[in-house]
Amino acid sequence: MADFSRLPGPNADLWDWQLLAACRGVDSSLFFHPEGERGAARSARETSAKEVCMRCPVRAECAAHALAVREPYGVWGGLTEDEREELMGRARHRSITATGTMTA
Repeated sequence: MADFSRLPGPNADLWDWQLLAACRGVDSSLFFHPEGERGAARSARETSAKEVCMRCPVRAECAAHALAVREPYGVWGGLTEDEREELMGRARHRSITATGTMTA
C-alpha cells in the first residue's frame, strides 16, 4: 500500500509565483536562444530578455528557481545561462575551499 504521508506538497505552492511573472504572454524565443545563435545577435536578445526581467515582481523567485534546479537554458530571473553557470561555479568553488573536499 502507498505511504500517503510522504506525498509532496501542493504544486501551486511551488509555482504560484509564475502567475505574476512579467514574461507571461511574451514570446519564449526572447528568453531561449535558437540553435547556433552567437555574438551580437545573442547579446541583443539577452539584453531584451533582461529588460523584461528587470521590471518583473518575481525576478528573485525566478532566479532562485533556475539556480536551484540548475536550469541549463534560457534567461531566468535576469540571469543568462553563462551567468548562472558562473554563479554555480563560484558556489562550488567556495564549497570545495571551505570543506577541502569536492561536494556534488
